[in-house]
Amino acid sequence: MSSKLLLSWETQMARRYISELQPGEHLDDQVFLIASKDLRTTTQGNLYIHAVLVDRTGQVPARLWQATEDIFSNLPEGGFARFKGRAENYKGTLQFIIEAIRPVEEHDLDLSEFLPQTDQDIDQMWARCTEILETIQQPDLRRLVDAFLKDPELMRRFRTAPAAITLHHSYLGGLLEHTLNLLEMALLVIPRYPELSVDLVLAGILLHDIGKTAELTYRTSFAYTDEGHLLGHLMLATLWVDQKCATIEEETGQPFPEQLKWVLQHIILSHHGKYEFGSPKLPALPEAIAIHHLDNLDAKVKMYLTEIEKDRDPQSSWSKFNRVLETKVYKLDVTGNRPPEKTKA
Repeated sequence: MSSKLLLSWETQMARRYISELQPGEHLDDQVFLIASKDLRTTTQGNLYIHAVLVDRTGQVPARLWQATEDIFSNLPEGGFARFKGRAENYKGTLQFIIEAIRPVEEHDLDLSEFLPQTDQDIDQMWARCTEILETIQQPDLRRLVDAFLKDPELMRRFRTAPAAITLHHSYLGGLLEHTLNLLEMALLVIPRYPELSVDLVLAGILLHDIGKTAELTYRTSFAYTDEGHLLGHLMLATLWVDQKCATIEEETGQPFPEQLKWVLQHIILSHHGKYEFGSPKLPALPEAIAIHHLDNLDAKVKMYLTEIEKDRDPQSSWSKFNRVLETKVYKLDVTGNRPPEKTKA
């Protein structure tokens, strides 16, 4: 790290989380995860660094003025550093102005301080998830679901992984929480359509995002793995279904029904719903379209709620514009029915 930034710290102060920061507040010694960094040029031609700093409560854009290429190259993207600086309000958005940086050893850190985590109980969610899946009656579907549930390393990752990097349920345990939400919704909705197979919907829900356990890395930050970049979670899950079916055939000496395997793979490949949303196939059976809409409902509602929860302006009835949602979110609880801890406006 450049000596220009290696200022001395008197003593390490108590952790101040990003969600607690207020404009005008000064931090003397705080460790943050550097989610991203970018070397930019001001209108006067001077270099500065734009970075995104992260802890388990959220993220904040940061700027370091009068930067150099040496400082930029030594700033560990996806790693950690100690920061001195101040929080300020810029056009209604909090940002952090970096005054000094010094290195930090990762082995000295509690990594749980830097990655957001579900506020639900992992063990309870897992128990409920397996309880629902154990209701599957169709023998072939049950064998296939069990083949996934009895894969200890895969299920360890399934319990830990986020459901996304930034969009929805983007925190440790998010994939399990999202999957359980869909399973619970399926139990409520699918019986309204007795022509549909509840067993097929439940199995499809388990498998629809399971490829994210390999698509995403989440040890020190949320990012895509090489496997995720090259194949993506839709293809990964599709391949895993084929592999598990082959294993079942070896163990039982009986062929796994091809049509059933194809339908499950179709549910995985089509669950984004539209080509422009990354689906290589459009939903072509009623169970597939049902899973798509359940998935979309849970993801979108979570995104709206997250916009309300993370908004920092208590004076405004509206969140900032969300590019993905293509709207601002109205924050006010006009009925008084939302849980108080989830309502910031």
